[in-house]
Amino acid sequence: MPFSVALQMDPIGPVDIKADSTFRIGLEAQARGHSLFFYTPDRLSYQEGRIMARGWDLELRMVEGDHFTLGDEREVDLAEMDVVWLRQDPPFDMSYITNTHLLDRIHPDTLVVNDPFWVRNYPEKLLVLDFPDLTPPTAIARDLQTLKAFRDHHGDIILKPLYGNGGAGVFRLPESDRNLVSLHELFSGINREPLIVQKFLPAVAKGDKRVILVDGEPVGAINRVPAAGETRSNMHVGGRPEKVAMTERDYEICARIGPLLREKGQIFVGIDVIGDWLTEINVTSPTGIQELERFDGTNVAGLIWDAIEAKR
Repeated sequence: MPFSVALQMDPIGPVDIKADSTFRIGLEAQARGHSLFFYTPDRLSYQEGRIMARGWDLELRMVEGDHFTLGDEREVDLAEMDVVWLRQDPPFDMSYITNTHLLDRIHPDTLVVNDPFWVRNYPEKLLVLDFPDLTPPTAIARDLQTLKAFRDHHGDIILKPLYGNGGAGVFRLPESDRNLVSLHELFSGINREPLIVQKFLPAVAKGDKRVILVDGEPVGAINRVPAAGETRSNMHVGGRPEKVAMTERDYEICARIGPLLREKGQIFVGIDVIGDWLTEINVTSPTGIQELERFDGTNVAGLIWDAIEAKR
């Protein structure tokens, strides 16, 4: 049975059609006969008891420079859709959190993917705290003395914003680096959020593995290798995707976290693994399915839609 599908995402025009996961999910939906409606997060609203979105009917195609067509602008009641995709990129700020509260009001009668209640309660760098034996030594703090003590204990550390994404604002601070206080001042001047620090893992030189799970089950992985002179391996900042096999440790990590993800309605998840350690569980807007499809031939978008169709 065809579904009406709404995509809550960032602007459709600039997307990289050969890498964007939302674009690939939309193409797969079309191939299955589902109709698409597109709107940006700022066009979501609550209006006298209804959750509304102002946007456009959408047609996608894998044609560089001509990858979409929009219908006439219209406003829809999202409760009348079958599926709503929460696919806007972080930062995970109050705007993002407010959107999850609004979408809560239509889920699960309208299936919101991923479940917005648990997206809100499981931000990427916090959910890993439920699995301390799988993660490197970690601290979350705003207090400078706590951050200093963590580096004094562990030596080489990674410092990053708690609610950032795409590798932005990530710093490696070995013991010899004198910028910890300055960076703390910089971040403190931007917002009131804590920072997260983790022990630096030298294995990142060989890559930061993105393992993709669909409804709690691992379906494959890609390796992201930092560019020369970089610590960060995120593809947004020049990380190079490579074909990679999953290890026994990867499967062990997935077996531990998969049941929780499935129970909480997190259908499409990407976890980050460096060496033997889990560093993030990405539930907001994970990426990597097009790279995995190219490397392994796995139609992850198809597996995602299989899971959604089974739930509907």
